[in-house]
Amino acid sequence: MAQGKDIRNKIRSVQSTQKITRAMQMVAAAKMRKAQERMRATRPYVENLVGIMRHIRAAHPEYRHPLLAVRPVQRAALLVVTSDRGLAGALNANCLRTAVSLLREWEQAGIAGEVAVFGNKGAAYFRGLRATVAAQLAPVGDYPPLSSIAGVVKVVADAYRDQRLDRIVLVYNRFVNTLHQTAVVEDLLPLPEPGPDVDRHRWDYIYEPEARDVLSNLLARYVEARVYGAVVENLASEQAARMVAMRAATDNAGRMISDLKLAYNKARQAAITQEIAEIVGGASAV
Repeated sequence: MAQGKDIRNKIRSVQSTQKITRAMQMVAAAKMRKAQERMRATRPYVENLVGIMRHIRAAHPEYRHPLLAVRPVQRAALLVVTSDRGLAGALNANCLRTAVSLLREWEQAGIAGEVAVFGNKGAAYFRGLRATVAAQLAPVGDYPPLSSIAGVVKVVADAYRDQRLDRIVLVYNRFVNTLHQTAVVEDLLPLPEPGPDVDRHRWDYIYEPEARDVLSNLLARYVEARVYGAVVENLASEQAARMVAMRAATDNAGRMISDLKLAYNKARQAAITQEIAEIVGGASAV
């Protein structure tokens, strides 16, 4: 019964795979809870800092700083945030597809583009494309401190300050819920123009010691916080996507095992029926 033996081997193989995917699902679920806690702690800080910078820019239009300069875009950079590992569904593919699409748009518009990458997957992808990678942090790790991203941020911020870049854009996966993560594109530098909801004349902050010193320090913190917020959002998205993908793989393995068991029982029944027919045929011949 060679066919039945082959099916039994396949069943054992799929069962081993199912154990692995179930374990990975449980690990991803535990990491996702921690990543969501960090994301929920970081998101209000980043959003309030963005609001502060919008008010400051609206209240002090005369303030000139290299990071506030708006120039015609001739050279731009993408900060692309990806995961260190795969097995997370289409998470990285969606982010990288968005980044490459934006690079192609820049190329058609005559804008020279370069890339700064967070995560092993993005670093490997852009190396394969032979794109200009100005800086990278790979691997990022599961719980990166703010200091770990400072090097990449400094490279692109200094390039903008020195007028070697005219625009910097963030591309990452924003966490919506456990089942939904979406690739987003956000302008990092120059700062977005204040919207109509920002009152330009009604109020301003009180600065100590000097407004210029406070604003300069805030701008540096703003860039770091925006990038760190994107990294934390992407980590939460990664663990959620991996948990969902591993749960789907575990369920698929269960269905495959059921199908293989059914095929094994049919093959076994056919073999028994054939043996009985052979015995009856032999007895009739005697």
